[in-house]
Amino acid sequence: MTQASQNEDAKAKTTGRARYALALLPLLLFGGFALVAGKMLYDQDVNGLDISAIPSALIGTKAPSLSLPPLEGSNLPALTDAAIKGKLTLVNVFASWCIPCRQEHPLLQELAKDSRITVVGINYKDKPDNALRFLGELGNPFAAIGIDPNGKAAIDWGVYGIPESYLVGRDGTILFKKVGPFDARSIERDLMPAIAAVAGQ
Repeated sequence: MTQASQNEDAKAKTTGRARYALALLPLLLFGGFALVAGKMLYDQDVNGLDISAIPSALIGTKAPSLSLPPLEGSNLPALTDAAIKGKLTLVNVFASWCIPCRQEHPLLQELAKDSRITVVGINYKDKPDNALRFLGELGNPFAAIGIDPNGKAAIDWGVYGIPESYLVGRDGTILFKKVGPFDARSIERDLMPAIAAVAGQ
């Protein structure tokens, strides 16, 4: 076999291996995604992991400054730093058009009865009339509401999607974050221990 033939054979083998590897790439990627999804489902079902509890870079840091105008017609104060200063506060981001917000609202009503915390709201990209109807229909758990018509405050707070809630300590530190609506289980398992850990301080 001539040198040229050997070179052509080597080149053909190399090209064949490259094509084989390229053909396997989608399968490997799919396998990787399947493993990650399987691990998440396993953790959720077996270990009780709440996959909506997305880590936040803000936890353990000072909460972003609040200076939001009030929801006119609600007879509630604006949501400002002064409104939550020195209080253990649950900041809830909500909107009337948000179906999961409606689902969690009765639980916020119950949380508002807990004397250890103050519940306040950021009304996100909503129409004031719709927000007022929402509260009139479902009740008002909030001690203060600030409107965020352009979503700027939500960006500052690192909101992924609503509803979201943040437990803010008396010193203004973010202690806990919940992405998505609360349910009875997440309140009992996640929020209540976070409140209890600092309520007596």
